[in-house]
Amino acid sequence: MEILAGSISAGLLIGMVFALVALGLTIVFGVMDIVNFAHGEFLMIGMYTALLTSQATGMDPLLTLPVAGVVGYLLGIVCYTGFVKYLLRGPMVAQLLGTFGLMLVLRNLALLFFGSEDRTIHKGILVNRSIELFMGVRVPVTKLAAAALSVIAFVLIWLLINRTRIGKALLATALNAQGARYMGISTERMNTFAWGIGGATVTIAGALLANFWSFTPYVGLLFTMIAFTIVALGGFGSIPGAFVAGILVGFITEIPGFWDYLTYLSGQRWMAKVPMSSFKYTGVYLAYFMIMLIRPRGLFGWKT
Repeated sequence: MEILAGSISAGLLIGMVFALVALGLTIVFGVMDIVNFAHGEFLMIGMYTALLTSQATGMDPLLTLPVAGVVGYLLGIVCYTGFVKYLLRGPMVAQLLGTFGLMLVLRNLALLFFGSEDRTIHKGILVNRSIELFMGVRVPVTKLAAAALSVIAFVLIWLLINRTRIGKALLATALNAQGARYMGISTERMNTFAWGIGGATVTIAGALLANFWSFTPYVGLLFTMIAFTIVALGGFGSIPGAFVAGILVGFITEIPGFWDYLTYLSGQRWMAKVPMSSFKYTGVYLAYFMIMLIRPRGLFGWKT
């Protein structure tokens, strides 16, 4: 049971962080119907922001979250106003290829400035510490803090969108951009705000992940695919759906742990020889394709 409990707790914690990774993508798609292939590169920039800020100032990595959020917000606004809004005048294929090109630009700039070697954060109040939760299960405190902060960020964004005037204007733009313009809402400002919020949430997620996840400029591709899967599963444009789907995807990535538990129960030696850890992200991608085939709207989606 300890193996099973460890897999469940690990999947739950990382799933909450994955949900925050996908939150920005679902906001941008919900408002503008555009897929941002550079989403993972925004996360990568958040990771490097946390690392470089903590090294330059000596502050704890968790205290760099506001810096990462500001960097992501400004990056989102700059990318939209300087590039993406011009793509909206063209066909969908131009938008897809345009954000794909943005992904390549950000990745290669990171390679130019930071190199390709693995980076990780080694110092911090919570780094290399663990805590026992239940049934002898110990989890890194960095993952526990990242999960808790991800939930807080989710609640704040939900309150922003559903309980504030600007949030309701953003939601109106997502539901019917033309109708929102007739009501006096500046949809251009809402689009800019959506990209800013989307950039801020994903760079904060990156700063949280940097506390326990090694990274290079290539790390964005993995998280882009994870975010796409979460958005597809939860429903395009659905914030609660992104949270639920993030946790489900977190459990999928913990397939090796569940497999070990089944191996222990069955006593089958051949099962222990199957390298399930090599297939955990394959399960995520398989889930993505199955979701798109069976239920294109996702579990909670209202957009196709």
